[in-house]
Amino acid sequence: MSPTAAFERTLPTRSQPRGDAPLTTLFDAASATDEGRGGLTPELSRIYGGDLRIRLRTDRPTVLVNFVETLDGVVSMDTEGRTGGGEVSGFSPTDRFVMGLLRAMSDVVLVGASAVRRSSGSMSRPGGVYPPGTAAYADLRERLGLPPTPTTLIVTASGELDPGLPAFNDTTVPTVIAAPEGVIERLRNAGFPSNVTIEALPASGGASIPSAIDVAGRFGARVIVSEAGPNVFGDLVTAGRVDELFLTLAPQLAGRAPQVPRLGLVEGTPLWPYVPTWTHLASVRRGGDHLYLRYRFGEDDR
Repeated sequence: MSPTAAFERTLPTRSQPRGDAPLTTLFDAASATDEGRGGLTPELSRIYGGDLRIRLRTDRPTVLVNFVETLDGVVSMDTEGRTGGGEVSGFSPTDRFVMGLLRAMSDVVLVGASAVRRSSGSMSRPGGVYPPGTAAYADLRERLGLPPTPTTLIVTASGELDPGLPAFNDTTVPTVIAAPEGVIERLRNAGFPSNVTIEALPASGGASIPSAIDVAGRFGARVIVSEAGPNVFGDLVTAGRVDELFLTLAPQLAGRAPQVPRLGLVEGTPLWPYVPTWTHLASVRRGGDHLYLRYRFGEDDR
């Protein structure tokens, strides 16, 4: 079965907003002129609604960030991040397809420790989030000269990670845990499998996230996609380390109240007026009632 046919079989039958069909391109100022990593296979291009290319930086890895949010800017239905993108997107297969596609084009998938503790399996396999696309993602990575699976880069401040977690069961996935010096020894003695490398971060607090990008650069990463939460996103933006944001806009309203706080796209960092942040719209795609937006940061400064 082709990826397109498999994709169409995943369309939901329950009542929910239309958002699960191959994408239609409404605006694209990116693919026609971009150089760098990319060139989708015909099947992937058919579902994505066109080509996808990623600019490669020469000074550090290119950092992509992937989020889905509601119309009122909610990215998680609770403050602890226990709910994920599924609840926000309405469990849209299209959103999962895009998530897998960005993984397939990346060297590294950056995640937070809390997501690892909640995960039921590998954190970086492209087909793990959209199984019907597994073969097409693998074909794309082979064409791009990339290894079968991106490296999982886990950032943790506390070092509270158990080697027995399901995320560590697949020993074929290269994994790096980046943590402050104070918890490194405990992690190295915890008994992680041989595919897991422990790296010390030279900084702590909000500066640790940019340091993790440097760690990935040292082992050869050219493209990183961050699936970490809104606090990590805020740290990356503050440090000027975000190059592109892929933002799925889901057609639902979540609402907030003092007794029901919810996470927004950026948390823990008051960007305005301290870090004025304007972006450039690169593309708009539509999948039913969902919009798939792509923004570039600091394009004029390159």
